[in-house]
Amino acid sequence: MDKVRNLAVRILSEVNEEGAYANVALARNLKKAELTEVDRRFLTELSYGAVKAGGTLDWMIRHYVNRPIRKIPPMIRNILRLGFYQIFYMDKVPPSAACNESVELAKKYGHPGIVKFVNAVLRAAVRAPEKCAFPSGKGHATEELALRSFHPQWLVRRWVKMFGYDAACALCTFDNEDSVLSLRTNTLKTTREELLSALASEGSVAEVSRWAPEGVLCRSHGALGAMASLQEGLFQVQDESSMQVAHVVAPQPGEFIIDCCSAPGGKTTHLAALMKNQGRIVAGDIYEHKLAKIEENAARLGISIIDTELLDARDVGRRFKSQADRVLVDAPCSGLGVLRRKPDARWKKDEAAIAKLPQLQLDILTSAAAAVRPGGVLVYSTCTIERAENEEVVEAFLATHPEFSLAETGSFLPTQPRVGSMVQLYPQVDGTDGFFIARMERKQQ
Repeated sequence: MDKVRNLAVRILSEVNEEGAYANVALARNLKKAELTEVDRRFLTELSYGAVKAGGTLDWMIRHYVNRPIRKIPPMIRNILRLGFYQIFYMDKVPPSAACNESVELAKKYGHPGIVKFVNAVLRAAVRAPEKCAFPSGKGHATEELALRSFHPQWLVRRWVKMFGYDAACALCTFDNEDSVLSLRTNTLKTTREELLSALASEGSVAEVSRWAPEGVLCRSHGALGAMASLQEGLFQVQDESSMQVAHVVAPQPGEFIIDCCSAPGGKTTHLAALMKNQGRIVAGDIYEHKLAKIEENAARLGISIIDTELLDARDVGRRFKSQADRVLVDAPCSGLGVLRRKPDARWKKDEAAIAKLPQLQLDILTSAAAAVRPGGVLVYSTCTIERAENEEVVEAFLATHPEFSLAETGSFLPTQPRVGSMVQLYPQVDGTDGFFIARMERKQQ
């Protein structure tokens, strides 16, 4: 039995049956397994691909089985998904190898009858691929796009309504592109030029980001955890769009800052770097293990001004009433702007859950506002492209809080300033993860 495929089906099981995040499950299995670089790449492509294509693969499998897919034993479902992904989406894998290795996996995880079932289904797919051809023609454009691009139909339908078919297609295409490792230079320890030299000496291929003065895009690199420049605290992994937020907050050395929903600490540590590690930052979160991650990152980066606190963001205003110079609310959101980096996320969301988020976001923003001193700054950000979670939350807040006014948020973007009181980055337009930022200022009393 192939070791890599066995690891891949275990990763699929962790994601699909146990609710694990694909990146976490992959990293954990890569760390435990002793694999060659070729096998590491194959495992990544196989597991990420089968997770990303999950709903489409299930739709295809249904055309070759005579039972509801939910009634197929979980591990066997994942073996079939893995097999179908290789047959239909991995040209370098011979169909015979995909079938044979899937059968070997079925022997490990199922009884003889199940083994025959897996063999029959996969060989039927190889013989008659036309049975699962995607629908086409009039009235099927949205369904076809959803299946072809590995997205839920409800989401594609939503995007077609929001942006039009062509833009929705471009957005789906972006989500399926390989994400580039984005790094933020730790300016407390080095410069971007020095970081680029350090990365080159480690065999990485990197270039400057056009979106942030500290940003670096790493096009090629070895195992992230083994990079000396990471261990030495020369950089923090952080998306380009996420790097915009601290610049919009624009903290100054010596100030008191609150980061309400701070884990895992990318923006928190960026704020500290802009403050030259002078002042105080309270980093709040409701999970202790996430606070521990912030502390770990801060220590590695050489930051001493961050105080982590187990704190519900809805209590921030009561806890720190009118005390903070600046408050950041990077609110819990649907995450629809960062699906490229989270291959499993698209299948774990639904419209009902998204509809509940704006009220929570408004509650958090309202609480955070109470912590801002007169003359202070309040910044609201999300990693989604949903107007209901973004502009509408800010508008609802401002309608009941006349003591706050919108600043020209777009003017604070460090290298790509734009006109606008609120900033919305769209993947299909800006070439970055989707992100929203609004800067508000409290009037002096």
